[in-house]
Amino acid sequence: MRRAQYGWVTPENMALFTDMYELTMADSYLRHGMDQWATFDLFIRHLPPQRAFLLNAGLEPVVHYLLHMRFTQEAIEYLREQGIFSDAFLSYLRTFRFTGDVWAMPEGTVFFPGEPVLRVSAPRIQAQILETALLNITNAYVTFASKAARVVLAAQGRAVADFSPRRDHGMDAALKVARAAYIAGCAATSNVLAGHLFGIPITGTMAHSYVMSFPTELDAFRAYAADYPNNAVLLIDTYDTIQGAKHAIIVARELRARGYELRGVRIDSGDLVALSREVRRLLDEAGFPHVQIFLSGDLDEYRIRDLLAAGAVADAFGVGTRMGTSADAPYVGGVYKLVEDETGLKIKLSTGKLTLPGRKQVYRSYEDGRMRYDVIALADEPPPEGTVPLLREIIRKGELVADLPTLSEIRERAAREMRALPDPLREIDVSYQDTYPVRISAKLRRLTEAVQAHVKRSEMDAK
Repeated sequence: MRRAQYGWVTPENMALFTDMYELTMADSYLRHGMDQWATFDLFIRHLPPQRAFLLNAGLEPVVHYLLHMRFTQEAIEYLREQGIFSDAFLSYLRTFRFTGDVWAMPEGTVFFPGEPVLRVSAPRIQAQILETALLNITNAYVTFASKAARVVLAAQGRAVADFSPRRDHGMDAALKVARAAYIAGCAATSNVLAGHLFGIPITGTMAHSYVMSFPTELDAFRAYAADYPNNAVLLIDTYDTIQGAKHAIIVARELRARGYELRGVRIDSGDLVALSREVRRLLDEAGFPHVQIFLSGDLDEYRIRDLLAAGAVADAFGVGTRMGTSADAPYVGGVYKLVEDETGLKIKLSTGKLTLPGRKQVYRSYEDGRMRYDVIALADEPPPEGTVPLLREIIRKGELVADLPTLSEIRERAAREMRALPDPLREIDVSYQDTYPVRISAKLRRLTEAVQAHVKRSEMDAK
């Protein structure tokens, strides 16, 4: 009996992070001599309700997986114990390496349903085994980045900090959230490990337990300010927010007498509109207009929008649970579909799940720096006039051929993309179907219709 190693995907075991049927299909392909090149598209079928766009993230983790995924001897022995895989397939796995090609949209790119965000061309067995991990990575990162982007838009230029790790769905998810949120424009994270791994600025104030651990709130504030005079943010709503603000002003005066300035106060509960306005008044009248007000407490883009519309005063927001779990839309429907192999073009005809055949490119048109429309076209047809391609070559024959940008560069790209959004797509309660056109090129449309008719005839003839 193996001893469980709870919760960790490592370089040694990540090859086993796949659905069982990926391996049984792969073994069957091998038995039938079906390992010629095939092309798969990874795309998202539909937007969640009240979503206007998606923000791509997770490409660097995808590349890391593709370049380093290996089946160890332990993994192969575990599969042998299942008693269903052929010896030839287990031998094949011993030398498994990804040798295919990958085209992808860069991280930080805005995209829409139906558009391939990742295109994989490889020997069929390789391409098949990769499906689960590629979808897991991309679906998670896109979900988190797209949610965080909406929160950042709602904040209207005010700083947003990721306060989510204690409510995220596991440690691995919390790291993904922090990275994705930073790409989307969040200014910092409370997750210290994410700061260490990714170079994201880390931030934090104090908890109510800290305040309650001292004889009085004022004692707690004085102790914290003495320990962190250059960076003190005081949580003022443990007992009474207005009294807490008055205590913060006392400490601010004491800090100033020592040559320091109080950085800010945080309000985590109550009527945030009325409280923030009164706290701002008290701070200003006391001579501390520079002291920032941080708001937190079950925030998301909807509540931030409503708070600001109602006149709340805030310099920054700490957003946790609802962003880290993407509470209103906790998943995106990413799929990975065969579109071409050595026998020709492939299409799926299931009701509501029609796919577009062939290797494709996505082109985008801009006007005055704003996105106008997208075109999904065949990869080998001329680009529509005045458009730019979104898919770029990343891996060729198993080797990285593109320079991966730094996290700061990805974040800058996302910021440019967000600025290029048409105004209607920046609204919280709008769906892209009403505002942004994604077109299919005439050639791809004709080809899709022809392949669809051919498949239907072939299936009828087979009966």
